[in-house]
Amino acid sequence: PACHQTGHNSGVIHAGVYYTPGSLKAQFCLAGNRATKAFCDQNGIRYDNCGKMLVATSDLEMERMRALWERTAANGIEREWLNADELREREPNITGLGGIFVPSSGIVSYRDVTAAMAKIFQSRGGEIIYNAEVSGLNEHKNGVVIRTRQGGEYEASTLISCSGLMADRLVKMLGLEPGFIICPFRGEYFRLAPEHNQIVNHLIYPIPDPAMPFLGVHLTRMIDGSVTVGPNAVLAFKREGYRKRDFSFSDTLEILGSSGIRRVLQNHLRSGLGEMKNSLCKSGYLRLVQKYCPRLSLSDLQPWPAGVRAQAVSPDGKLIDDFLFVTTPRTIHTCNAPSPAATSAIPIGAHIVSKVQTLLASQSNPGRTLRAARSVDALHAAFNQ
Repeated sequence: PACHQTGHNSGVIHAGVYYTPGSLKAQFCLAGNRATKAFCDQNGIRYDNCGKMLVATSDLEMERMRALWERTAANGIEREWLNADELREREPNITGLGGIFVPSSGIVSYRDVTAAMAKIFQSRGGEIIYNAEVSGLNEHKNGVVIRTRQGGEYEASTLISCSGLMADRLVKMLGLEPGFIICPFRGEYFRLAPEHNQIVNHLIYPIPDPAMPFLGVHLTRMIDGSVTVGPNAVLAFKREGYRKRDFSFSDTLEILGSSGIRRVLQNHLRSGLGEMKNSLCKSGYLRLVQKYCPRLSLSDLQPWPAGVRAQAVSPDGKLIDDFLFVTTPRTIHTCNAPSPAATSAIPIGAHIVSKVQTLLASQSNPGRTLRAARSVDALHAAFNQ
C-alpha cells in the first residue's frame, strides 16, 4: 500500500496553517491532526510532535507572514510569533527576519499509517486486491460493476474511488464529464548528508507565495532521523512520472490539449520555468533553501525519491484549491486530494461515510436521509473533540 502520493510525501502531520477558513481543507486538517495522532497512539505507530517553524527572509515575506498569522487565528491554531533573535535562539542554523512557530505540526511515516489501516480493514473481513488496473466501470440502478485489465470483474452496491492521479479518468469511465482534469506535478526531494541530521530542531518552511498552490522547498525532519529538502513542483509529462526522463506521449498530448492546463502554464509561466530550471540545475535548487539555511552546500544534497502530486485543474485554468468530491447515485469519487490530504485522511473518510449513508438512505427510504446525515455530524463532532 501507499505506493503513490501517500508514500511519496514529506510525512508531515499538518496543523492547518495555510487553508482558507471554513474550507474543507481547514476543517479536515485541524480534525485530522488530532485524529492522526490518536490513531498512531492506538496502533503503536511512532510519530514526532516536533512543531513547524515558518521563516520569513524578506520584508515581503514578513507581510505575508502577518497574513498567515491572522489566518492561523481564524483556523483556531495555536502559534507563537518570533522575532529574528528568538528565531535564531530556537534554530541556530536558520536565518530569517522572523518566524511563526506552530507546535501541533508533527512527522510520521504515512506508509506505516496506511499499513496499519490495511491490517485493520483485513481483520474485519476486507480484501485488498493489488496490481489490478481498472479498465471499465458500469453503473446501474442496483450497483456498480468494476472490470480490470487483468480480467477481473467485481460488483458493489456503492463504489468509493480515491484514485489520485487517475481520478478524472475513473469518472470518465462512467460516461461523465468530470469538470476538471488531473495535472501531474512532480515534487523532487534531496536528503541531507547524515552529518546534517541535527541541523534543525523543527520542520522548517518558507513563507509561501499566496498566488501559488505549493508550499515551497522546506527542510523536514523525517521519522527515521534523516532530513529531507523539498519538494519543488515541476510539470510531469507522464501521470506517474516519478523520474525526470519519464515520458508518455498520450499523457503529454492530454496535458497540452487541455485549455485549462494551458491557461495554468500561461498564468504561471515565469514560476514554472524557474521550477524547471531548478529541477535541472542543482545549484538553483540549493539557492532556494540557502535563503533560510545558508550553511548548506551542493555536496550536502543527496538523491531522494520524488513524488507526483495529482492537482485538479478547472476548464477555466484555475488550480482547484479545496478537496473535491464527485458523486453519482452509486459512486463517490475523491477527485482533488493534495496536501493536507494525508493528515486529513480520517476526516475525509468520515466525510465519505456521510455521503455513502446519505446515498444508501435515499435509495432505500428517503425519510432516513436526514437521520444518516445527523449521525455523521456527530462523527465529525467527535473528531473535532
